[in-house]
Amino acid sequence: MNHWIPTCLLITTALASAQHDPQRNATQAIASGDFAKAEKILSAAGAEDPETLFVRMMLELARGQLGEAQATAREALDAGLPLPRLAAGPRELLGTLQESDAYGQWVAEYGEDKLKLLHGPMVGAVTDSSASFWVRTGDRCQVQIGIGDKLSVAATSTPESDFTAVVRVDGLRPSTVYEYRVILDGEPVDMDAPKFSTFPKRGEPGKFSVAFGGGAGFVPEWEYMWDTIRKSEPTALLMMGDNVYIDQPQFSLCQHYCYQRRQERTEWRRLVAGTPTYSIYDDHDFGTNDCVPGPEVGVPEWKLPVWRIFKQNWVNPAYGGGEAQPGCWYDFHIGDAHFIMLDGRYYRDLEGGSMLGPVQKAWLKKTLKDSDGTFKVLASPVPWAANIKPGSRDPWDGFAAEREEIFSFIESEKIQGIFLISADRHRTDLRTTERPGGYTLFEFESSKLTNRHTHKVVKTPGLIWGYNKKCSFGLMRFDTSAADPQVSFDCITIDGEVVHSYTLPLSKLK
Repeated sequence: MNHWIPTCLLITTALASAQHDPQRNATQAIASGDFAKAEKILSAAGAEDPETLFVRMMLELARGQLGEAQATAREALDAGLPLPRLAAGPRELLGTLQESDAYGQWVAEYGEDKLKLLHGPMVGAVTDSSASFWVRTGDRCQVQIGIGDKLSVAATSTPESDFTAVVRVDGLRPSTVYEYRVILDGEPVDMDAPKFSTFPKRGEPGKFSVAFGGGAGFVPEWEYMWDTIRKSEPTALLMMGDNVYIDQPQFSLCQHYCYQRRQERTEWRRLVAGTPTYSIYDDHDFGTNDCVPGPEVGVPEWKLPVWRIFKQNWVNPAYGGGEAQPGCWYDFHIGDAHFIMLDGRYYRDLEGGSMLGPVQKAWLKKTLKDSDGTFKVLASPVPWAANIKPGSRDPWDGFAAEREEIFSFIESEKIQGIFLISADRHRTDLRTTERPGGYTLFEFESSKLTNRHTHKVVKTPGLIWGYNKKCSFGLMRFDTSAADPQVSFDCITIDGEVVHSYTLPLSKLK
């Protein structure tokens, strides 16, 4: 543990001014008890910004200054901060405020019913016959989802789950659009009925699209990216890591703050209410920059708590091997395409030469060998291609032997139809890796959804194209019903412009 922390913290400090917002940085200082540092950071931020006022209120609460915090909270509300932000928390600090008479008056003005559903719904873990739904509520309550005359089994949102709950609806039809309603304590929430579509029947060919990307730093003027993705009407969305930039695994305050401010955004809520969403984490969600936490389940001691908070904020079909073998690896199918999502952080061990750890790697090999997908999409939070980040051991270059083991396994087992996707580099690229013992591996990388910080396009021998001028995302358009099934890779900007495209036929992946 001692050799890991200094390396990561030095790199994180160097990047802070380039990527991260002052409100997040001040929250880190509050969590660590460095109130003077928090004050200094906030003094350089926009004083009238509602987010700055929110964090200043947290600082005052941490100092025990309830009266000052109430005044600042009122100022933030007047500046446009939604009251649900105060209801959601982080409750470690906002508990005393929520118990005050002033807060009770604000709730009365706003309407208590409007605080029942704070965040969500988010739809995910969709199949051709079922779907799961995530919400955060204002208080403990029974959560259900209704679709027509179908009603999910109830789940309870509790303080232990940060008032989140996930419920599932089964018995649905493939490729069908459904309206649904959120039901809390037996009463439907007053909201426009969101819609989602179940996936095509498993194993059947068809046409569909999947959006993906990482690098989603909190930049309010670029949060319209979520509306841009929604307008492209993807069948699913893959959040590939650095989905929120926390960079402070030792304090839950920072994690709750970063998740909750994103979940409050109306653009994000519109997207995830109707687009099945899947996520994996990377260094900035899980630890700190380029972190190497090591192979043990419970060492460092923050690993399990960070993983549990990650679970509270997403709606994946699985999370590695659960409490016994935590992680965020899992797989799912859309029609006859198979998506395999990898955890590149929890068990990362440079000394042992493994990014995945033995349990996940054994699962990956079995999953690949047993797959009947026409296309098999192998998703990593960091790039596979060599020399993608020259001199760094953070991408798969740091685990070259394990990468070769995986690629050689694909070839020895004669597994066809594989292509790679990844994130981490702040741009969108399409690259190839030539394989003397098998077919060329194509890799589609994208990780500048809303980031300020940009990485140059690194010119390697396998580069087809790269783009870094604007925020962008990747869109995979599948047509597995064609005589030669194909997938098209589109690089799309935050403004909806398709700046690059490439069509890959299945015949090239044999």
